[in-house]
Amino acid sequence: MKKDSTKPMSKVIRIDESEIQRHLGEMVRGTVEETLNQMLDAEADEMCRAQRYKHSPDRIDTRAGHYKRKLHTKAGEVEVKMPRLRQQTFETAIIERYRRRDISIEEAIVQMYLAGVSVRRVEDITEALGVLGYPQVPSPSSTRRSTSTLSAGGPSPSKVSMLTSTWTVSY
Repeated sequence: MKKDSTKPMSKVIRIDESEIQRHLGEMVRGTVEETLNQMLDAEADEMCRAQRYKHSPDRIDTRAGHYKRKLHTKAGEVEVKMPRLRQQTFETAIIERYRRRDISIEEAIVQMYLAGVSVRRVEDITEALGVLGYPQVPSPSSTRRSTSTLSAGGPSPSKVSMLTSTWTVSY
């Protein structure tokens, strides 16, 4: 007897959903990065009163290259090219001067604390999102309080104001 060498159709096409999600996430991140860089270039052109490499009698400044800067957004970490100008300081309305994170990420973390999510859990979430570098907050074990006490009522108003002021000053 002959063995059946055909395989079921379900094994012909395999879809790896995690790979699709990763690819889509990378496409969105790339689009955000490209859009931000185009907006920064347009803003620099406006400050110079002429496009890059174009001669114009209205030009008041010229480009002096760019420097790269990382910015955390909802789409992930993007690298933006901040234009440099020869005579003026380039200040953009798109990104605050020393901002390294999208404001929505900071707001989400504050909301997690307000909702009573434990400090350890918030740290785990921020690490999973790739958001590192937030100031250390005392863990429940170091303050000798039980986790249930912290989770039930959420952090105290003084802790929330301390966290908010620390993040505002640092970031």
